Amino acid sequence: MKILVINCGSSSLKYQLLDMKDESVLCKGSIERIGLKINGGEENVIVKVGDDKFTYDKELKDHVAAFNEVKYILSESEHKVIDSFDEIDAIGHRIVQGGDRYTKSVLVTEKVVKDVEELAPLAPLHNPAHLMGYRACLEVVGPDVPQVFVFDTSFHSTMPPKAYMYAVPYEYYEKYAVRRYGFHGTSHKFVSHRVAEKMGKNIKDLKIITCHLGNGSSVAAVDHGKVVDTSMGFTPLDGFMMGTRSGGVDPSVVTFIMKKLNLTPDEMDNILNKQSGVNAISGVSSDDRDICAAQNAGNERAILAHEMQAYEIAKYIGSYIAAMNGVDAIVFTGGIGENGFWLRSKICSYFGYMGVHINEALNQATVKGAEAELTEPDDKVRVFILATDEELTIARDTQEIVSSSSVARSKLYIDIK
Repeated sequence: MKILVINCGSSSLKYQLLDMKDESVLCKGSIERIGLKINGGEENVIVKVGDDKFTYDKELKDHVAAFNEVKYILSESEHKVIDSFDEIDAIGHRIVQGGDRYTKSVLVTEKVVKDVEELAPLAPLHNPAHLMGYRACLEVVGPDVPQVFVFDTSFHSTMPPKAYMYAVPYEYYEKYAVRRYGFHGTSHKFVSHRVAEKMGKNIKDLKIITCHLGNGSSVAAVDHGKVVDTSMGFTPLDGFMMGTRSGGVDPSVVTFIMKKLNLTPDEMDNILNKQSGVNAISGVSSDDRDICAAQNAGNERAILAHEMQAYEIAKYIGSYIAAMNGVDAIVFTGGIGENGFWLRSKICSYFGYMGVHINEALNQATVKGAEAELTEPDDKVRVFILATDEELTIARDTQEIVSSSSVARSKLYIDIK
């Protein structure tokens, strides 16, 4: 089975084609600046086949044009990896917000599309864009190719009410669905299962803390295979400080600044999401590589930003150890989690009292997608660096759902006959 994974933004489309026979990636890439003018030199179309990378400029007026370009790349261009687009058996889509309606991935129907539309106020920057991608796929491939929605929030749906409720008037939950949802679910799911494999144990026998660290970051507590808490909340703004996001702050700070500067809600939202975090504290950048360089050069604000970030992440890990009454493994993943050796080291230093002592030489040597265990196999708490693969998680869910629905249709046909 060949599965195409799509992750659509308002002006972008990321794609990856996998052959599920061996879970190999046949081709992947992205198209940026959809609907925007191309002046030349932007190289907005990226194609990766094996170790080869190709880029070129192409102005594409909308997501339908962009998806047609993906079709051309995969089945017609000089870089094609299939002879016909008909070889694609299913399409899996990343959907950020499934609310409390979707606790697992689903085959797309008209009702599912309507539900995702209704959930758009909970993810206004993401769900509408994801639906544009779905409709573009539908227009190009038609209704006969099954499509599956895989929700960022679904892996976190096992959280108990004591973890997902906010201490605000209960009617806000009843009327407006205000609660903790959590995000990066496909990543947390992938690495929690992968670390269980690495340890040679059943995930149902483990207490795991997964740290997805990137420009957007979150931590999750996975207790015997189920998420019991996670740092992101109603939106991806909650939690600890990130590249440009503030993370959790005293709400009175927000109202105080709004009154002082006469800001609208949208203006304040922009400050918290795009003008805060590591970028604001360091005054340097939101990119961890720039922060590391500035820190090494003695920049005090960059040092402070890193110290704050490590401290906040460690506090979340510590609270989740308490919530699960212990921990067997801590996993670092994501762009910073897989490459930020200073941050990993600093975070782990807070858990020396639990016997966490990492191999510093191995920690500094493990970057660029490499994987490693930083502790010893007989240590009480083990620490891993694992490369996440959200696209593979989406493809696996898509394969499972399409295969089971095909079996169901076959059984129905046999019964009718």
